[in-house]
Amino acid sequence: MDTGVRIESFDPKADQERLHRCYEIWTATRRLDAPDLPRRSFATFTVRWTHGWGGDPRQAWIASDDAGEPVGCYLLTLPERENVTMAICALTVTPARRRAGFGTELLAHCVQQARLAGRIRLVAEATDGSAGAAFAAAVGATSGMTELLRVLKVDSGLRSKLPSLRAEAESHAAGYTLLSWLGACPEDRIDDVARISGAMADAPRDEGTDPELWDADRIRAAETAGIANGWRYHAVAAQHDATGELAALTQLGTDPGVPGWGFQSLTAVLPAHRGHRLGLLTKVAMLQWLPEFDSDVSRILTGNAGPNDHMIAINEQLGFEVCSEERNWELDLTATP
Repeated sequence: MDTGVRIESFDPKADQERLHRCYEIWTATRRLDAPDLPRRSFATFTVRWTHGWGGDPRQAWIASDDAGEPVGCYLLTLPERENVTMAICALTVTPARRRAGFGTELLAHCVQQARLAGRIRLVAEATDGSAGAAFAAAVGATSGMTELLRVLKVDSGLRSKLPSLRAEAESHAAGYTLLSWLGACPEDRIDDVARISGAMADAPRDEGTDPELWDADRIRAAETAGIANGWRYHAVAAQHDATGELAALTQLGTDPGVPGWGFQSLTAVLPAHRGHRLGLLTKVAMLQWLPEFDSDVSRILTGNAGPNDHMIAINEQLGFEVCSEERNWELDLTATP
């Protein structure tokens, strides 16, 4: 189908007008496909499209019809430290212009750019039951494991059960002391944080996908990008008294552009320290501390891979409820015409 679409690259750092049009398209799509999820702010969208949280190279493309009206866009990320055969595509078409061939042309263009970059796998994320998931299946992509998104209501009911949950966790956590900080990670803890981030390497993931490798420089770059765009970071860690090393960590972020919401990021425990309820302890402590640094948070969003039974059990104890399901879809570029 010849749609007359024009697909152009742009620099999201310099071209705020086109970046904002892409944000409008993305927001309209998110509102339709995942109505129970918060719409991220333009500041957060800017971080993703200009730097990302891992700092990998990326390309921004926008599609316009023959009248010059934007109809879709995509961001192509090219991992350079892990998953180097993969390209990651975030592609969307404005809802009013779906089923007119624009998505097909954008995907063909994206496939070409991924191949030019030497990639043989193209991966994209879609909400189950959405037009994006149907499109991925129709073009022959294979689906990965389910990612369950959950929301926790921060209310009096939650606050009333936290003391008993904390007492339960503390009964298994003798020999550990809780620490906390706001903002960027303290310099004397950055190597510990990188080590704990590495503990996520054994978390469930799609077959053939490498875990992200986080060192001090990468953590600092992500923090700097987020803080520059208004994000506030909060962390609670468990320190092993005998060695002084951090054994567990949970992190929560808030975005002033999305009032009322908190966004759970890392929760991890070093393998040698598992079995002491440190994941539950740090998360409960974070929730008890939350009113002191951000009393406006009334809901917290988190995500877990479907097979991650241990972390799901902790989240269910706290009262997180499933609000959406999504998964990655992968296109084999060696088999795609």
